[in-house]
Amino acid sequence: MHGHQAVRDAIREHRLLCVNDTFRFLEWSTPDGCATCRPAINYYLISTWPKLARDDPQSRFINERSHANIQKDGTYSVVPRMWGGETTADELRRIADVVDKYAIPTVKVTGGQRIDLLGVRKEDLQGVWNDIGMPCGHAYAKALRTVKTCVGSEWCRMGTQDSTQLGKDLEHAMWRMYAPHKVKFAVSGCPRNCAESGIKDVGIIGVDSGWEMYVGGNGGIKTEVAQFFTKLKTAEEVMEYTGAFMQLYRLEGWYLERTVHYLARVGLDYVKRRILDDEAGRKALWADLQAALEGEPDPWFETRRAAVDTRQFIPILAAATGAGTHTTEITA
Repeated sequence: MHGHQAVRDAIREHRLLCVNDTFRFLEWSTPDGCATCRPAINYYLISTWPKLARDDPQSRFINERSHANIQKDGTYSVVPRMWGGETTADELRRIADVVDKYAIPTVKVTGGQRIDLLGVRKEDLQGVWNDIGMPCGHAYAKALRTVKTCVGSEWCRMGTQDSTQLGKDLEHAMWRMYAPHKVKFAVSGCPRNCAESGIKDVGIIGVDSGWEMYVGGNGGIKTEVAQFFTKLKTAEEVMEYTGAFMQLYRLEGWYLERTVHYLARVGLDYVKRRILDDEAGRKALWADLQAALEGEPDPWFETRRAAVDTRQFIPILAAATGAGTHTTEITA
């Protein structure tokens, strides 16, 4: 048996770059691993050695292999990304046209200010993505899901800061970011906190003097209120501190460990020392995250670069009769 930290340390110290090499080096008890350990090791590899480690799609869960969220009836849901929850008439028209074209039975607004298309057939996923023409929302992944915002000072009489713009900037900067678990941000334009920043992994609240930053919130099975982290004056500082916190969590968090549990394990004081007290270290973490995410492909539109096996979208009957050009992947 190997603990999470021992595996992470071995990958870093011995420059392990693929799942099978890691199993061999650590003399894993089952040479090919299992459905529990393979996704964890695959994440540790790609987070430790971005651009170098070999991402293994077969070591990801079904949602991440198909880049959509499987539902109880075997169909999928698709959530296109809307930066900071803001959209346009053109995007809404495209979504409506896709719903009609593919006879998608349910359209729902999510709690994270996005539009969810539910009941998409697997063989229609590529067509839905192409016709929507919007970036992947990563609503299926251990990744940045959404950045929820209120209208802030741009429209609200109570708003003290431009929360919508900061939310959009945070989402643009980190939308391709995989993490140990799903991650949610929120930016509220004033202390009335309409974006519910107090229960997000990173919550930002506008005040007269700038911004307050909270970390480790969770609205899941057991609601956890985010802990106050620091006060910041500018949006640029919010970007840097949020990015540094996320990179620290990406590098040190254990797979399937939410930020609240990461903070409980290492302590908030430790994270403050790494980010608030160490300016050079903070800036390095933020720079490392930007370098890791630069040029990362959108899995909906750059399937080859994102290592998406498109054979999985060919219906089994079509593959069996020769209508498809590849063997179908049958997934549980």
